[in-house]
Amino acid sequence: MKFAHNMTKLHIVVIFAVVVFATSLENKCNVPPEFWCSSEEVARDCQVTEQCHRYYEPKAKADKVQLTLYFESLCPDCKNFFRSQLTKTYTALSDIINLTLVPYGNAREEKDAASGKWKYTCQHGEDECVGNLIETCAIHLLKNISVYFPFISCIEHDQFGTPQFSAKKCAKQQGIDLQPIMDCSTSSLGNSLEHQMALKTEALNPPHKYVPWVTLNGVHTEEMEKKAEADLTALICDTYKGSPKPAACNRKTGLHHTWREF
Repeated sequence: MKFAHNMTKLHIVVIFAVVVFATSLENKCNVPPEFWCSSEEVARDCQVTEQCHRYYEPKAKADKVQLTLYFESLCPDCKNFFRSQLTKTYTALSDIINLTLVPYGNAREEKDAASGKWKYTCQHGEDECVGNLIETCAIHLLKNISVYFPFISCIEHDQFGTPQFSAKKCAKQQGIDLQPIMDCSTSSLGNSLEHQMALKTEALNPPHKYVPWVTLNGVHTEEMEKKAEADLTALICDTYKGSPKPAACNRKTGLHHTWREF
């Protein structure tokens, strides 16, 4: 009986302590739970300082995904890749993508001995060579990808216009001074810049067999290419190792597949 009596007293003491603690906490912590980590003082009053510190620890960082697209300006499949995959993916995930555009594709170059310039032959004719040069000069002169990507994307979304016409229309839409880009495209500078695009394309290992040709972090595989053409957003999200991932990574995207230009 004495043991039972002592246990009853212990229960009363414990209950009293809990009530006192709860009352004390209630008096100090007079904000809803979603605000407990709003400041050090509130966290201390609500006795969740340690938990809040863990919550606000820097999230895991990771390098951006290195995405490189090798393409040519009038290739229907490249245009389709811009429309169906690249533009929406880069717009949503630019914070985790380091995008490089290489406008050259299946072109060929030969140095003219007399002028010292490079002569380009393009798969879809002379206009495609002009388009490659316009886009290459845009990359060089505009410098900031947040400026030149929308411009090039706009050109590639135009299915029927010549590169010159598309460039004029897109430059007007985006407030870009087109004249320096056009001057560059017919100059020795543009000729030399396009040669650099040729060297980048020819340095691919394995060599490209078609366009569009995608590499991730410098690597290309057939499986990766298929995933890029079907759902580039999912591929980038799966490749990125940082945390948290952008909200776009939580959305489902429709599957789409493109043919390739060999």
